[in-house]
Amino acid sequence: MKNHNSDIRRRGSATVVALLTVVVLLGITGAMISMTFGTSKERNAAGARLRAFTAANSAVSHTLSNMSAGAEPTNASVGNTAAADIAGAMNSATVLSKKVANSVHFDSTHYWSEVTDNLDGTYTIAATGTSAGVAQSIQVIVQEQGGGVFNNAVFAGNSEGDPLYTLDFGGTGGQADSIIGDVFSGGSVVMNDEANVTGMIRASESVIGATGESNVSQPIIDLSTMDYAATADFNVADMFAAGATQRYNAAGGTAWELPESSPAHIFRKNPDDRAADVSGTVKDDYFIEDPYESPRNDRMANGQRAYRISFSGTNGEPGEDSNKKVFYIDGNLWLHNRPAGSFSLYGTGADGVQITFVVKGNIYMSDNLYYENMEDDGVAFVAMKDDAVEDSGNIYFGDPIYGTLEEMQAYMFAENNFYDSNLDESGSATVKLFGNMTAGNQVLIERDYGDSHTQMSVEFDPRIADGSLSMPGLPSVLLDEGTGFQIMSWHRVAAE
Repeated sequence: MKNHNSDIRRRGSATVVALLTVVVLLGITGAMISMTFGTSKERNAAGARLRAFTAANSAVSHTLSNMSAGAEPTNASVGNTAAADIAGAMNSATVLSKKVANSVHFDSTHYWSEVTDNLDGTYTIAATGTSAGVAQSIQVIVQEQGGGVFNNAVFAGNSEGDPLYTLDFGGTGGQADSIIGDVFSGGSVVMNDEANVTGMIRASESVIGATGESNVSQPIIDLSTMDYAATADFNVADMFAAGATQRYNAAGGTAWELPESSPAHIFRKNPDDRAADVSGTVKDDYFIEDPYESPRNDRMANGQRAYRISFSGTNGEPGEDSNKKVFYIDGNLWLHNRPAGSFSLYGTGADGVQITFVVKGNIYMSDNLYYENMEDDGVAFVAMKDDAVEDSGNIYFGDPIYGTLEEMQAYMFAENNFYDSNLDESGSATVKLFGNMTAGNQVLIERDYGDSHTQMSVEFDPRIADGSLSMPGLPSVLLDEGTGFQIMSWHRVAAE
């Protein structure tokens, strides 16, 4: 006989197990539903934070763009109420997916910023972004760059980091130094007597004797990536090695020369009538003086009778077109011809002449140099260091004997230093430069002798900086070479 009580107990146990299973399953299901809704909320919150944070970054970018474009930064603000603008900015950020960008496009996302001038060459940008009621804020401190080599009349980067270096200006009356344009020193700037700078004075250390900005930095010239020996249009030393002959010329003495059709015919190598001048140099010496033009004596030193330099392939000259090109010289370059005293670039009509001379050695500016077309002509001189020659990468101002240097129209870049040569009582009383003088290291032009002072007058030529003149092969800078701002610090802050 069956035991019905036992069957009932088994059925009851099964029912309890089934009920417990259902309860457990319901619990798990409820937990999963709860987790799903919770994860969705967290995901939405995270997305809102990301969108707000990216909007705050967009506010910083927008603000820096306005400031770099010349918008007045002091207490300026930018804002955005169109979410589509935010989406466009965010699409360019690789950290954001297309899905996030699209969600911002259809969301209510805004940004704004406030800028405070810290009165020390830096600005504080307080940027905020919001999305779906979530706010994120960023505080960024930026420093105005000023453009380095392209935006200063006189620049001394002090690349060797000499803590005692000073860029000095002085003189009184008609001999007082006059600088029209900005000045930067990687050390200090010292203004003595009646020297005057019409522009902003900036220094990594201090500005003494004038109003300026201290404790600021600017980019310096960087020749390491230029590889001029390989990239220049004309390698002058190689061209002379391949086809030069020695000839006497009215330009002075016997020297190595190239045919008129050669782009490098504008140089004469190692002329024997200037052996005393070059006796202390280590490398070959190349003199800019066109043996196919008639030498002139510019007695008035005003450029009216300057010795012309004609470039091949221009104005009916034979040979390939050598305008708008880079000439690379492994040696020293001189602008020094005793009978002439002055040189001018022979222009090519309305387009002018734009030439860059790059010298792996030293550049000696002993005579005057003039443009014929002040609006369109341009010449740049770049002196590079030679690791095998200690005295290299420098630009020397002054005639070593007669003091004929008075005026130059050119952009000048010395990877190392600027030095003087006979800028004293027996030499030049005034040296004028229209262009700029940039030293990667230091400007070391001593001009005081007894109670007198040789005036240095520099007027900044803004055409490279403002984009109206395009020069071939100019050196880059270690930081952004634009006229923008360097970020000094960046951190998130609590949203207000």
